[in-house]
Amino acid sequence: MKLRLLIAFLLSSLFCSAQNFYLLACTYTDGGSKGIYVYRFNAQTGKATWVSNTDSAANPSYLVVSNNGNFVYAVNETSGINPGRVSAFSFNKNNGVLTLLNSEPSGGDDPCHLAMSMDGKWLVVANYTGGNVSVFPLNKSGSLKPYTQLIQDTGSSVNKERQEKAHPHGVVFSPDGAYVFTPDLGTDKIMIYKFNPSSAQPLMSFSRGYAKTHPGNGPRHFTFHPNKKFAYLINEMSGSVTAYSYEKGKLAEVQELITHPKEYRGTPGSAEIFTSPDGKFLYASNRGDENTITIFSINSSTGKLKLKGYQSTLGKTPRNFIIDPTGNYLLAANQDTDNIVIFKRNRQTGMLQETKEQIHISKPVCLQMIETGE
Repeated sequence: MKLRLLIAFLLSSLFCSAQNFYLLACTYTDGGSKGIYVYRFNAQTGKATWVSNTDSAANPSYLVVSNNGNFVYAVNETSGINPGRVSAFSFNKNNGVLTLLNSEPSGGDDPCHLAMSMDGKWLVVANYTGGNVSVFPLNKSGSLKPYTQLIQDTGSSVNKERQEKAHPHGVVFSPDGAYVFTPDLGTDKIMIYKFNPSSAQPLMSFSRGYAKTHPGNGPRHFTFHPNKKFAYLINEMSGSVTAYSYEKGKLAEVQELITHPKEYRGTPGSAEIFTSPDGKFLYASNRGDENTITIFSINSSTGKLKLKGYQSTLGKTPRNFIIDPTGNYLLAANQDTDNIVIFKRNRQTGMLQETKEQIHISKPVCLQMIETGE
């Protein structure tokens, strides 16, 4: 009896620990925001409470967290006389406080996305207006070294206003960490590089160096399925999602679906894409006149998608959203209505339900979570 009680207690402790997270919210700072805000998020109740925020960080529009949760890296999406930068922070999981370690030039204007290598020793950054990708080695202390590699993308596509040159908009490592994928809105390509972590310039071109998308799609963000066999691309300009099969750096298109109703006549503005932790559903956000999350089910054998429905984000311009690690909630960051809306997620149907829980914050544009360990 005592042994069973002990096991039950340990299982309960593990379950409770996995329900508590820090929510980190990045913001554009031209409306008076201080940069990155930290909240405690309870994945059982869906409630969030403010903990801390940075003092002043210019337009930290996207961030990543180290595997151990001790360090946070954010792009500073600026340009012109204040060119883009990347900032490193230490994160205290006891009190939820971020401390700036250092900042380095990103190598191009308007850095908008970044990713960390599996070994935690490298950051790869996409500079949207600069049209290039930069690579930063990391110190053991978590701080940034200056970038050691800068790859300038070239080319254009059919939309002469928005695709006049290269505009890399995302950086994603393959599940095994051997490849890096960078969707380029300007060239209608997903650039693909081999990644060698032991080299001072780890990104390497190879024969299958890109996957071409349909003209005018404007590829934006990219995500892998948890089973590592499929990948999905959100196309900002066409308002579509492309499904791919994946193997050893090679993408093969299997399907493309629009993310809005067929009768929709507004301008598409798709933004973010995620698979649910169990791999059963895919979610995509739409800005512009729609302001919705589109919900697809995923065929686990083929990777193909089937439309399930749409959910209003209860705000304007859902640039980013996140599904908490338990899969219980989806949080949508509405940039132009200054609110993060928390939806309950039905894990059987994939559909979303309003909870009445919201976080009010100036121009939220990126969300990430760190387990508290409590």
